[in-house]
Amino acid sequence: MAEQPTKTAKKSKLRKDRFVTSSGVELKDAYTSSDWSAHADLGTPGSYPYTRGVQETMYRGRFWTMRQYAGFGSAAESNARYKILLERGQTGLSVAFDLPTQMGYDSDHIMATGEVGKVGVAISSIEDMEILLKDLPLEKVSTSMTINSTAGILLAFYIAVARRRGIPASALTGTIQNDILKEYIARGTYIYPPTPSMRLITDIFGYCSREVPNWNTISISGYHIREAGSTAAQEIAFTLADGMTYVQAAVDAGLNVDEFASRLSFFFNGHNNFFEEVAKFRAARRMWARIMRDRFGAKDDKSWRLRFHTQTAGSTLTAQQPENNIVRVTVQALAAVAP
Repeated sequence: MAEQPTKTAKKSKLRKDRFVTSSGVELKDAYTSSDWSAHADLGTPGSYPYTRGVQETMYRGRFWTMRQYAGFGSAAESNARYKILLERGQTGLSVAFDLPTQMGYDSDHIMATGEVGKVGVAISSIEDMEILLKDLPLEKVSTSMTINSTAGILLAFYIAVARRRGIPASALTGTIQNDILKEYIARGTYIYPPTPSMRLITDIFGYCSREVPNWNTISISGYHIREAGSTAAQEIAFTLADGMTYVQAAVDAGLNVDEFASRLSFFFNGHNNFFEEVAKFRAARRMWARIMRDRFGAKDDKSWRLRFHTQTAGSTLTAQQPENNIVRVTVQALAAVAP
């Protein structure tokens, strides 16, 4: 007979006495079926309030668009980069602009000294935009442009280049970030005071609803707020508050909510706490659907859907840990595509 142990095995000790998420939600050591309601109504994907996704089959029916944020140096250098990315399987473009372009300065302006082409591509004229987009299939490829205070100008360049090639504005697809409120909150590349800045944005809503109907007129961004130090809960709180402000401004400007709301898009951050991030995305979808239907009276179900882009979190990465970073961004991306 085997010898019986003389001492009771000790319970293993956790490395910390208390675990909390970035939003301050305390986590138990373990969870059982008694910790949640078996009757929680999460609904089904593609149905109001879209908790589990805005499309019925989500990414099982259509793959998500893959974009690598890219842009540096001159328009010609960035154009060459975009061609390489498309050749290697990227399904959309994401344009990074340098700080002078973001702030409305020409590359030869004294205030642009030392910053031209550094954190993105330098665009000072429509000729630069023509070089940037040379030989790119604008009628086939969706283009996201990370630009805010000068968003209307860069969009005008993009449309004009397309028209010179005989491509109608109605055939163009893409997004301009165009979110000035988060610039005041978290980032700083604003030029004009809030009131005229909001006027520019609502004018873009109205123009695109008539002339560029497949263009996302804004990417309401929580990403930068999270990078600036917010929790997951604060990220969606500030982002949805900004969204409500834009919708109200457009309605006050005389636009019908269902004329522009379906082209609003959002931009969130993906962090490492997988379940908290999934819950964040679900909560944001659910809240936005109710806000649009009940607060703003939107009738079109497309106006209720919170469509969002997610970018993995730069603040969670460490330059000296490239292999760990691969695991981190994998978890972060997985949270974004888990309905």
